[in-house]
Amino acid sequence: MLNLVLRRLGTMVLIMLVVALLLFLINEGDPRLIARSVLGPYAQDEQLDAWIMQHGYDRSLFVRYFEWISRVLTGDLGDSIIYKRPVNEIFWDRLGNTAILAGVTFLVMVVVALVLGVLAGMKEGSTQDRVISVFSIATTSVPEYASAVILAGVFVYWLAVLPGTSSMTGGFSVVELILPVLVLTLYGFGYIARMTRASMAEVMTTPYIRTAVLKGLPYRHIIMKHALRNALIAPFTVIMLQINWLLSGVVVTEFAFGYKGFGALLLEAALRRDIFLIEACGLAAVFVAVFTQTVGDLGYTYLNPRIRFK
Repeated sequence: MLNLVLRRLGTMVLIMLVVALLLFLINEGDPRLIARSVLGPYAQDEQLDAWIMQHGYDRSLFVRYFEWISRVLTGDLGDSIIYKRPVNEIFWDRLGNTAILAGVTFLVMVVVALVLGVLAGMKEGSTQDRVISVFSIATTSVPEYASAVILAGVFVYWLAVLPGTSSMTGGFSVVELILPVLVLTLYGFGYIARMTRASMAEVMTTPYIRTAVLKGLPYRHIIMKHALRNALIAPFTVIMLQINWLLSGVVVTEFAFGYKGFGALLLEAALRRDIFLIEACGLAAVFVAVFTQTVGDLGYTYLNPRIRFK
């Protein structure tokens, strides 16, 4: 198991280095593009050349890449072109805000999805299964921008029980998290629920489950002790992939509710061509994607003994 972990971590580091190289080439491959982003669209050629020489962008790409990697590893992410201050002062606060939103959403979404998926898979083809399946498909088919408008119309304008924005201007507020969490949960839980349902339905037809039923074991004991663990093997990887989506895929939801998080920061940086902020957001998104996939692979190996003992 230790060798497997070390191999996965080595692969993770290699992927991060390759992606970091691609990210650097895309954003900093053309020094004049960086200079124009910093100085503005009306800067003269002389000003661009002077800025390039002053900041060392006239050196080879190879040298600049390793200097950039060294700065990133020491926590120096550069200065934001938009905010005119270090990226660190903006980036970590926004990332923390999204971590709160993503953490609450992940907890609610996974619990709801697993419960509904197990309930549907336990009685395949029943009315219970059909209702849960239709509901899961319906919610997943509605994009976030549509559900955000619908839920805001119901809870903000019609019932007037929830705030329409989640800017947290008066400090952290649980109430302001409700609508963003609800939008993300409705969109994300259906896929996990359907995967869990399919896996659970397959497990319930296996010989060892039938044997347990014939032995007269309590049905709840059969589900919790025998069926559930095997039914979670397939959905586990999907669940881990949702973490990456909750980091970089919440742009629409954060923008819709004015939530000052990572997704909104990434959108703003991309629209205003803030190169150093884009690089920081890109590295964070890639790290989370690679890390969660690595954890997913290791967890899948743990849950499935047939893979673990190969």
